[in-house]
Amino acid sequence: MYNTVKMLHSSWAYLVLLVLVIAVVNSIIKKVGKKEYGAIDFRIALFALIVSHIQLLIGFILYFVSPRFSLFSESGMGEIMKSSVDRLYLVEHPLVNIIAIVLITIGYSKHKKKLISDAKFKTLSVFYTLALILFLSRIPWNTWL
Repeated sequence: MYNTVKMLHSSWAYLVLLVLVIAVVNSIIKKVGKKEYGAIDFRIALFALIVSHIQLLIGFILYFVSPRFSLFSESGMGEIMKSSVDRLYLVEHPLVNIIAIVLITIGYSKHKKKLISDAKFKTLSVFYTLALILFLSRIPWNTWL
């Protein structure tokens, strides 16, 4: 089960990054170009929200079925924090990515309340870009590619 969930989590991450990049680029281009916010923009933002939340659920499952999870009871938090690999997988990656998904959720919610297209695109640009940066900062690149 662990290997299947790990493969799903890694594969789904490509979709999350692709959709999030599309959402960021779309919002920046349309803000700079002073375009009107339309149904396609809403769908892109919503799809980024949905795929990132699905990734979060897959990540939670992976976290708790991971063989590394037993290190909490075997070694303790002090030993986990001494190991850069264990710290990445058990603390940094989950925590930073949860924060990124919270930013996506806040950005999506805030942009819906805006009445002007420029404000909608600005809100999406800021929150989704911050989330993208956080995602990219905690990907275990040496094992992912």
